[in-house]
Amino acid sequence: MIDLGVQMFTLRRYTQTEAELVPALAQLHEIGYRSIQVSAFGDIPVQRTAQHCQDLAINVRATHTPWPRLLTDLAKVIEEHHVLGCQHTAVGMIPPADYLSLAGLEQFLTEGEQVAKALAAEGISFSYHHHHHEFQWFDGLPWLEHLRLAAPARGIGIELDTHWVAAGGADPAEWVSRVGDNMPLLHLKDFRLNDQNRRCFAALGQGNLNWHAILGAAAAHNVPHYFVEQDDCYGEDEFHCLKQSYDFIKNFGGS
Repeated sequence: MIDLGVQMFTLRRYTQTEAELVPALAQLHEIGYRSIQVSAFGDIPVQRTAQHCQDLAINVRATHTPWPRLLTDLAKVIEEHHVLGCQHTAVGMIPPADYLSLAGLEQFLTEGEQVAKALAAEGISFSYHHHHHEFQWFDGLPWLEHLRLAAPARGIGIELDTHWVAAGGADPAEWVSRVGDNMPLLHLKDFRLNDQNRRCFAALGQGNLNWHAILGAAAAHNVPHYFVEQDDCYGEDEFHCLKQSYDFIKNFGGS
């Protein structure tokens, strides 16, 4: 089976203390997941997180690290990743008011290149995670396309999110092919409309995205890691949603 993990933002209600985190990790292991992307954790010592993951045979494949920490606390970030045995981080968001322009893009590329170089020297790769606002157009192209074209030369990967590509009006499968080999990991997130015609997150297979095309494109580029994420479960049990997604991928033919 593909290396399928969980983006832990989905379980942020259960990652604020050790007492909540340990049973949450155990439930993920019971479902079948063996990998996570650390995000939105509470003030838990990184050594304790690493130990709990090791005890439960859960691999920390990636993290999301806040942009201010990458800019001002990078040595500590690197130390934490070594403790976790983690070789990839991404920035979950940068302030659109500061960066959502061509001048802002150049600022990010300059800053991001320095971050990426420092991380690479320690065996850690660095990527940018997008939302939908990066599909605004500037000088004839979406902001994210400008980034895609410039990122490889700066040592910056792109962490695509299938829901946010669709929310930006683009085709997730086409974007997987477009980013290609500069994508260390892919966020698998479904997209549906509710009974009020509002965009909603969904467990994989419970929405409208074309998973045959998306997963086919990802397989063609040998994406190393896949992470299931559901930003909001709308009152449904998060572990039930994650099991639905796991079962969908398992039965889809991803093994």
